[in-house]
Amino acid sequence: MVTWFSRSERGAWWSWWNVSHNLGGGIIAPLATLGIYLFGTWHSIFFFPALISIVLAVVTFFLLKDTPQSCGLPPIEEYKHEPVAAEVNDENKTTFKEIFYKYILHNKYLWYLAIANIFVYFIRYGVVSWAPTYLTAVKGFTKEGSRWAYFLYEWAGIPGMLVSGYLSDRVFRGRRAPATICFMLFVILAILVYWFNPAGNILIDNLALIAIGFLIYGPVMMIGLQAADMVPRVATGGATGLTGLLGYLIGSAGAGAFMGLMVDLYGWDGGFVALVGACILAIVFLLLTLGDKSQAKE
Repeated sequence: MVTWFSRSERGAWWSWWNVSHNLGGGIIAPLATLGIYLFGTWHSIFFFPALISIVLAVVTFFLLKDTPQSCGLPPIEEYKHEPVAAEVNDENKTTFKEIFYKYILHNKYLWYLAIANIFVYFIRYGVVSWAPTYLTAVKGFTKEGSRWAYFLYEWAGIPGMLVSGYLSDRVFRGRRAPATICFMLFVILAILVYWFNPAGNILIDNLALIAIGFLIYGPVMMIGLQAADMVPRVATGGATGLTGLLGYLIGSAGAGAFMGLMVDLYGWDGGFVALVGACILAIVFLLLTLGDKSQAKE
């Protein structure tokens, strides 16, 4: 992505690519059903998606190109008449150790971003993991109704990612943190509506969940993009890997357990206090990344 798209257009294209997460999760059930219909056995739920993946892997092998330069084209920054970081020109001479120490381990702004991602993932999985239980136990939803609410939450993330990507490109001129912070502020508002809406107002609860899904998936996508923008292309994998590692290892893994503990100790109010607190902490660490000079408009 960073090789073929310049920073001024990367937000939009990155967001289009990122919807694959939601689309992939959403088509698993239909694919399983289709596989059973075609092959007449439940074992197809394992090998039918695998066959599709193999076909796509072969197609990708022949169609996906490495870099513009490998195709006889100029670098994307040169083509778009955008400035190129000086260190990118030396990427063939840079060792992994140098890349890791210089651009990742000693990059405090990248660590701020990675910590912010922990709290973003805590919200993402804290809401979705406990939504069925909370809606049926407190809000009067049927089990089927809670499943539909879960479905709407996940799919609302697709337009949310697309909107956040375009906003960061067009409104904030390639600066990702301001767009992410704006989305997180609205996440707080949506969580408060979801929390304080009286039981029985099913439409309001569904709209609040849709709003949370729409808003939280924007930051989920944007933090990876901001990490890529922070470093030269040669360090992109390590930078996005760091934010993703902390997000999944601590944020998503801890969301279910910590939310459960808070609910056990303090009731559902305790769980929502944890969610709002995570929003505030995410915003604080995102604000710290604004000092990164690489995020300023050239």
